[in-house]
Amino acid sequence: MAFCTPIRNSLSSRPTMALSDHTNKKSALPSFLTKNGLFRTQRPFHHPYLSVTNVASPSPPIAPPPLTPPKRSDTTGGPHHPAWTSIPQERWEGELHVQGQIPLWLKGTYLRNGPGLWHIGDYNFRHLFDGYATLVKLHFENGRLIAGHRQLESQAYQASKKNQKLCYREFSEVPKHDNFLAYVGELANLFSGASLTDNANTGVTKLGDGRVVCLTETQKGSYVIDPNTLETLGRFEYGDTLGGLIHSAHPIVTDEEFLTLLPDLIKPGYLVVRMEAGSNERKVIGRVDCRGGPAPGWVHSFPVTEHYIVVPEMPLRYCAQNLLRAEPTPLYKFEWHPESKAFMHVMCRSSGNIVASVEVPLFVTFHYINAYEEEDEDGRVTAIIADCCEHSADTTILDKLRLNNLRSFNGQDVLPDARVGRFRIPMNGSEYGILEAALEPNEHGRGMDMCSINPNYLGKKYRYAYACGAQRPCNFPNTLTKVDLEEKKAKNWYEEGAVPSEPFFVARPGATEEDDGVVISMVSEGNGEAFALLLDGSSFEEIARAKFPYGMPYGLHGCWVPKH
Repeated sequence: MAFCTPIRNSLSSRPTMALSDHTNKKSALPSFLTKNGLFRTQRPFHHPYLSVTNVASPSPPIAPPPLTPPKRSDTTGGPHHPAWTSIPQERWEGELHVQGQIPLWLKGTYLRNGPGLWHIGDYNFRHLFDGYATLVKLHFENGRLIAGHRQLESQAYQASKKNQKLCYREFSEVPKHDNFLAYVGELANLFSGASLTDNANTGVTKLGDGRVVCLTETQKGSYVIDPNTLETLGRFEYGDTLGGLIHSAHPIVTDEEFLTLLPDLIKPGYLVVRMEAGSNERKVIGRVDCRGGPAPGWVHSFPVTEHYIVVPEMPLRYCAQNLLRAEPTPLYKFEWHPESKAFMHVMCRSSGNIVASVEVPLFVTFHYINAYEEEDEDGRVTAIIADCCEHSADTTILDKLRLNNLRSFNGQDVLPDARVGRFRIPMNGSEYGILEAALEPNEHGRGMDMCSINPNYLGKKYRYAYACGAQRPCNFPNTLTKVDLEEKKAKNWYEEGAVPSEPFFVARPGATEEDDGVVISMVSEGNGEAFALLLDGSSFEEIARAKFPYGMPYGLHGCWVPKH
């Protein structure tokens, strides 16, 4: 087996523009709101390959939305939890009152992306993943906290707002057609990708050159935003000819590079591609051919080590027939093919060669936590360890995320089990790998998803992970959990009726301990309110919280933009 040349993973960040302080007084308009009510950027934005047009909608001056009880549900007859209630207005910004103390070293902006609007007119969407993207920011400076939210101005969102109906295919939603010819035309657009959504509601990441991009699984759903104003600057255009309709929603991003996977639905496999910081051009590192099944497995995310890229082949596979359906199946765009088995492939980052390909037990995962290389006493890599939030090979988790399930919790324990799944991939030519729990699942209530780590440990041996666990009975992860993979213990934060979003770890500058930092989460409360929460990364005790003036819908993934 050939060893790979090390690839440096510098995770230091570059300077970004500071956020201006705004008040809620009518006379104090934000610097990005012009006199005629149109949005503009705070500075010119130029970049090769990126054609930026102002796509934001005219809006009135910012005012706090009313803090009202959640709207009543069309499906249950009872009140919605604010986590599953659409955001009350398109945008807002203001300073929050802080209870506790924000560390003075915490200077920068936490950005979170996720679905926040689940209806158009009188039509209610059906699945958590269908909602139109809502960006939320928390700007920390000098112990103060300025917060805000804004809808991402994707083409899908703007079209639905203009026409008051669904215009593009979302995760589980298909536009209603007036006649058969319109339906046939929409199918033709599906194959070209024209009818697929560009609703970038999954994640947000800071590229090595400072640009901030919102992403989802369709390649066209990549948008550049201003991290200070949350303004949508324009679509991120890939400056290459690789084509394809979909990619991994979670790339691996460092100051040097952007790595992602492009599933090949025609000849089942995956292209592994790399984009240098400052470029829009993806270049192929290598290709992995699938070893089983009629299509590649879903690759929502994937892990890397210092020298290798791990390409998972999950038996939950893309399904072209399900893509064509007007009504969703319980597995939506996918099919479960246990007979096709499951595999993990390891590719050398420098050469593109596949150095290991092993069969593993069946698994279902959305999110990988981290991976690293195990070495023998002579420094030779003997195995790859890859950790993930694994749902015990149970595909029902997808259908449990339907909004009527989330909104109709009646006290029964219906959340499928999950664990920290640990893959051990041998590098000695063996045909089989191992999948087991990295710690006893009851430590975190048999719930596990939405994970983050200290980014300085990306691809390296690590000890701590932060995720959402479960306090049962529940129908959705409802705790913040710190996992100690060395002691095989977990510590959980929980408040009755609360639904916290992804815990995001920010390391203290100059820290020498892995867990020296803070954990940021946004919490939706059952009483219709919401707050930003800061936990100490080491003790996992609360150090500060700040209430929003409105209920906060559940969000998915975030990133940190430091201020220097």
